[in-house]
Amino acid sequence: MEIERILVITAHPDDVDFGAGGTVRQWTRSGIEVSYCICTDGDAGGVDRDVPRSEIPDIRRAEQRAAGAALGVTDIHFLGYKDGDLQVTQDLRRDISRVIRQVKPQRVLMQSPERNWDRIYASHPDHLAAGEAAIFSVYPDARNPFAHPTLLDDEGLEAWSVGEVWVMGAPESNHYEDVTEMLPDKLAALQAHESQTAHMEDLEGRIRTWMSAIAIEAGFAPDALAESFRVVNTA
Repeated sequence: MEIERILVITAHPDDVDFGAGGTVRQWTRSGIEVSYCICTDGDAGGVDRDVPRSEIPDIRRAEQRAAGAALGVTDIHFLGYKDGDLQVTQDLRRDISRVIRQVKPQRVLMQSPERNWDRIYASHPDHLAAGEAAIFSVYPDARNPFAHPTLLDDEGLEAWSVGEVWVMGAPESNHYEDVTEMLPDKLAALQAHESQTAHMEDLEGRIRTWMSAIAIEAGFAPDALAESFRVVNTA
């Protein structure tokens, strides 16, 4: 299957950059168009109590745009749901289906709807909800012209079938990407999320440790860095 467009669906700004920033950069460098669909504005995030909560959504949207630019992504759709209270509702499924029909991706990268007990930080409740809503939107919603009828009747968005899904943070992976050369760009994207990462000591060291462990699991070269996924055929 030829891949020309990929849609990334996540709960929060910065989720894709931690989970798959190197892979996204490899895709954009190869000429693939990558778009983001961010379900919440991450308004419960940050560590600085002096920053008014009302300012956080704009800050995090701006950070995600800057992080996207570092990885070659400029098409970013923010759905604006409340951070920490994401639920798998018909409204969320409709809104994600809308973006799928707009972008028309052959591949969707999403978060796991299954809790990963070995990587609990990947299993934030919002991540689980975003993953569940994303797969419901891939199948059956976005491909069914009679699901969420306002998308077709009022907005003229035709049904679209996504051919495959890549899941990040899944309990079991079946695909690994060697992204060693993408580390500088991944770090640049993460550093763009200043409200989330500026306080972290040795961010590069943390990222290298995580990605090195994945590379070892994949059987790559000793000095390699990798990201892992579960690839699912949804054609």
